[in-house]
Amino acid sequence: MDCTEEKDIETPAPSVIERYFTRWYKADVKGQACEDHCILQHSNRLCVLTLAETHPILQDGRTIKNINYKISNGCSRLNNKVAGKSKRGGQFLTEFAPVCRITCTDETEYTIYSCIRGRLLEVNEDILVNSSLLLKKPSTDGYIALILPKFEESKLVKENLLSREDFEVVVSKRAADVQSQPS
Repeated sequence: MDCTEEKDIETPAPSVIERYFTRWYKADVKGQACEDHCILQHSNRLCVLTLAETHPILQDGRTIKNINYKISNGCSRLNNKVAGKSKRGGQFLTEFAPVCRITCTDETEYTIYSCIRGRLLEVNEDILVNSSLLLKKPSTDGYIALILPKFEESKLVKENLLSREDFEVVVSKRAADVQSQPS
């Protein structure tokens, strides 16, 4: 008689992101092909702005030269100061408010937009010092900003965004279109 044990194949535990956040996507932001952003929405309304896996910065093996939170002469997201329970003082962002500009070593510049309306709570200053975080861990340590929508608007966040399934359909259509174009 064999004494081999049957081992259950264990499925890995879900990550913190998979467990506590819902992923929403904005495809082709402001008409720029493939410039996709991801919003991770926590059940407490807090939203984390990240790059989607399909963004050209993450796809093409680019190296980041510079990340700039200074949007204009009078507006720098680094000057954002938030205080108190109601997060007073945080800059209010509209859906297409620029949050930062990322310049790659090939001089390609990408503007990252908020994609949702809300109060800017924090920008990730760690990616200014170590830009590889944005490339290696875009959903965790390499996030771009934290945004808090108004309570009454928190349910509306998903109205202008795509679910993961809908986003995958957009990406697969995009890939099919590229393959069907004549060389």
